[in-house]
Amino acid sequence: MELDLICRDLGVVDYAETWERMKQFTQIRSKDDADEIWLLEHPSLFTQGQAGKEEHLLAPGDIPVIQVDRGGQVTYHGPGQLVAYVMVDLKRLGIGVRDLVSVLENSVVRALALNAIEAYPKPDAPGVYVDEQKIASLGLRVRRGCSFHGLALNVDMDLTPFNRINPCGYQGLQMVDMKRLNKGVILSNVKAQLANQLAEQLGYNYPAIQQGWK
Repeated sequence: MELDLICRDLGVVDYAETWERMKQFTQIRSKDDADEIWLLEHPSLFTQGQAGKEEHLLAPGDIPVIQVDRGGQVTYHGPGQLVAYVMVDLKRLGIGVRDLVSVLENSVVRALALNAIEAYPKPDAPGVYVDEQKIASLGLRVRRGCSFHGLALNVDMDLTPFNRINPCGYQGLQMVDMKRLNKGVILSNVKAQLANQLAEQLGYNYPAIQQGWK
């Protein structure tokens, strides 16, 4: 049975609720369930990965900090940042975690190229960069051979909260968003472009994007 990729546009959603839904989806899914990508934004918060060190939280202030089960260090989520949670059965796709990281990075690079932004991944520091400034961050978890969490692409957002942390554990790392590099960028367009690139890199047809959880 050949399954299509399900892609959901969830709008702005609470982090904790979405995290619980991801974990539940991954825990109960069977080998016959379709892979899913959730596209969304979160209200302002910092998330600290499993390897996260307290010293990278410089001055979180009034922005909440949540300890989570993905890989990586601390990062910031907020309005205007496009988050893609990628829940795929790695075994069924015949790929490993490193392959999935490359899929995510290459999908972002291609989506950025469609917006006249030249970007690249770095072998020693997961994510996507433009002129040594980071524009997209990655963090994954694998359970029962299936992935969850995913990537965060800075589209059109307030970047100042990144100054309160060492982003992804790198002191002095500069962040950038798409809007600063191309004034014509529109989040809704980027959402569709990223969904299509992720689907293509995973070997699926371009998905129809569904609104909401159902």
